[in-house]
Amino acid sequence: MNAKKRIALVIGSGGIKCAAAAGLWRVLQEEGIVVENVVGCSGGSMYAALIANRVDVKVMEEWSKTLWTSDIMQGYTENLKASKDGSLRFTERSGLVDDSALNRKLREVYGEWKFSDMKMPFKVVATDLLSGEKVTLADGGVFDAIRASLAIPIIFPPWEVNERLLIDGAASDPLPIDVAIQDGADIIIAMGFTLDYRARFRSMTAVQEQLNSIYMNNILNSTYAFYNLAHHAEIFPVIPEFDSTISMFDVDKIPSVIEQGEQAARMQLPHIKRLLENV
Repeated sequence: MNAKKRIALVIGSGGIKCAAAAGLWRVLQEEGIVVENVVGCSGGSMYAALIANRVDVKVMEEWSKTLWTSDIMQGYTENLKASKDGSLRFTERSGLVDDSALNRKLREVYGEWKFSDMKMPFKVVATDLLSGEKVTLADGGVFDAIRASLAIPIIFPPWEVNERLLIDGAASDPLPIDVAIQDGADIIIAMGFTLDYRARFRSMTAVQEQLNSIYMNNILNSTYAFYNLAHHAEIFPVIPEFDSTISMFDVDKIPSVIEQGEQAARMQLPHIKRLLENV
């Protein structure tokens, strides 16, 4: 059905919300829509890797429940206090979190996976901390690429890959549609995630978080609009809508997150199938 059209899947940043990609993957499999390459950024890189290795949706769900737990933030409270009283020595390689638990969990899932061994082409986007440049990773170890793309500045320590100190891919491109375009995709299914807005502000931190949500949501909308206008590729946005706020460690909500991803995918399904049928 889609022999003449190359389909790419892009999964943007979104933390635990990125588990919705499992629902999207389920729909694509059930409908026989063949994805030829996958691109991931930040939290989306974890699920992009699983999809690129054709991992079952149920396995994705169970793994998600073990990863998004509070122990990956060990040391955060103590180091935050130390940073305020000046006793914490902080460098470009530092983070407020001891990342040993995060690294262990990622290794348990991705083990010794190599880009060259993946079942479909797969790329990860990270950011060079020193230059600000977007870095696309497509060779070597999958663990290293994902760990780099997950390195939220200040929170998690940066990760060195190919002698470059890398941080969260969302810092340079939270939804890297352009990577799929450069790879020659004709149809791009792009899953992005909006941040929640606050209704009340009781601290400066709350205002800062609101501003961050405004910035990131506007970047997401602008990304979709720009690539739809500027490029020949057909781009289908898949943006799950959640009934309640999804926090970083809401593992009990993962089944619902996956379901919302499936529902968002089904909303775009008629348009995707119509385009494929016209090939």
